[in-house]
Amino acid sequence: MKVAILGLPKSGKSTVFAAATGLTVDPHAPPEPRQAVVRVPDRRLDYLTKLHNPKKVTEAVIEIIDLPGHSLHDPKGRDDWRKQLPTVRQSELLLVVVRDFENPAVPAYRDRVDAQADFETVWGELMFSDLDTVTTRVDRLEKSLKKPSPTHDAEKHEFALLTRCRAALEGEKPLSTVITAENERRAVSSFGFLSEKPLICVRNVSDDRVSSTAPLKAEHAADSLVLSASIEAEIATLDPADRAAFLADLGVQASARDRLVQACYSALGLVSFLTMGADEVRAWTIPRGSTAVEAAGKIHTDLAKGFIRAETVAYEDLVAHQDMKGARAAGKVRKEGKTYVVADGDILNILANA
Repeated sequence: MKVAILGLPKSGKSTVFAAATGLTVDPHAPPEPRQAVVRVPDRRLDYLTKLHNPKKVTEAVIEIIDLPGHSLHDPKGRDDWRKQLPTVRQSELLLVVVRDFENPAVPAYRDRVDAQADFETVWGELMFSDLDTVTTRVDRLEKSLKKPSPTHDAEKHEFALLTRCRAALEGEKPLSTVITAENERRAVSSFGFLSEKPLICVRNVSDDRVSSTAPLKAEHAADSLVLSASIEAEIATLDPADRAAFLADLGVQASARDRLVQACYSALGLVSFLTMGADEVRAWTIPRGSTAVEAAGKIHTDLAKGFIRAETVAYEDLVAHQDMKGARAAGKVRKEGKTYVVADGDILNILANA
């Protein structure tokens, strides 16, 4: 899973990056992309590790990239913003950070703090970037379709789809509301359209306002969160045993990292299944609704090709009966076929032909 953090200058997006990753970010460092891999916390792995004492424990991971903030109020800033869009298009989810805190030591973008306006500025630029891409491609297809070619029929279908996309964008509708069929998603996947991607809005406030501030009304966002990036970045560097007390003082139950991870999984429609044994205990991320054979393919393509069945037990049932032996005796271990839809927390043992 790849997540791109976007925001205007001085919004605190790099501090959100620090809070999510636990890394220290130098505020005086030159503006350049920062990248890190975040291990997804999963308490279920702790229990399975106690059962098996495996050689290796592998959590699911999220790859996060923090992109420099550029002014969208001047031509150079917009040009710099657009130069980094190829990287943004490769991500699966967008995390837009907007500033809603006062700090005389950190000059505000355009000398004002207006979270709603900042979000709409970023959103408008995302929409414009898609419109620019679509228009360029439609114009080329229009010229190409005037000449006979072996790809004429395919180009004709693409032209019809992108013409519909252009009309939607001109009407200020994101492509997520237009491209809904799976075959259409595949047809435009190479463009990496920004307004088609799930988006999470983060309202960055001062620590004394975390519990009293409502999430921003960000139209078309899959989720909207409120956090204080500066204090969360400090908490992320603490020993895990000390974090709960600091979070309680803020009036929140989970850290920024945990909340962001949960929001990312929800926005992308993802779940985790688990595998366990003496060699490895591991969490695997798959789209919600995936079948047992698709889960097997996530582990290894050979398991999907030779799939026979999946031996399955829900994590809660395993815990309730202490281990696989107890779960089996209670009739909680099931044999499922290819079409079984894997649930979050299912523990799978795939049986397949060699």
